[in-house]
Amino acid sequence: MRLFHDEDDGPVEPVHGLPERLPEGEKVLWQGRPSAMALAFNAFRLRWVIGYFVVLTVFRLANLSSTSGTVDQMTGVVTSSLGFGVVSVLLILGLSYAMSRAAVFTITSERVVMRFGAAIRKYVNVPYSKMTGAQLKRKGLRVGDISMQLEGKEPAYLHLWPFVRPFKYSKPQPMMRGIKEPEEVAQILARAVFEHAPDKVRMELASGAKATSADLSPNTSVPAI
Repeated sequence: MRLFHDEDDGPVEPVHGLPERLPEGEKVLWQGRPSAMALAFNAFRLRWVIGYFVVLTVFRLANLSSTSGTVDQMTGVVTSSLGFGVVSVLLILGLSYAMSRAAVFTITSERVVMRFGAAIRKYVNVPYSKMTGAQLKRKGLRVGDISMQLEGKEPAYLHLWPFVRPFKYSKPQPMMRGIKEPEEVAQILARAVFEHAPDKVRMELASGAKATSADLSPNTSVPAI
């Protein structure tokens, strides 16, 4: 499996979510896809888009009111702003849904593989041997993002977007964005990483403390990476 970034126009996957069959002995531990609503609100900033049209409408109405605008003019302002706002929201929701359906995150006993791209299928392969850390950030009651810090050469920020940690331009961090039940996924990833490289990778718990391999025995409950 190619290291880090791969693109494939072909429709056929030998294993769901993976560009190649896994080597003998490697097992899939978890697969999932991002929440479409999480992508809409966190990646495409849907709240900001809605807020923009609300502020624009209020500003235009206030301007008309100060210049003694008519009721018909005010109605036209509300109608036009509402129309453009609804179209924008629907476009964002449609794009988020398409990207959510196209994306698959896979955690195996040896690596994390991210497949995404509604138009061109892309794969990001992150072996645990190239991972130096991971972090979970909650985005709601049941949704969160898990970003991964890498050593050496990383994929370009724009190649990873929107599945990349925001504002980390110089050292992009691939991110499983908008996953459901993120604490459970974080536990699976943490145990897999520690079994592979217990002395190399630093995992961040929810409290901000650092975990060691002794903290992640199979019966240990870890709140987050």
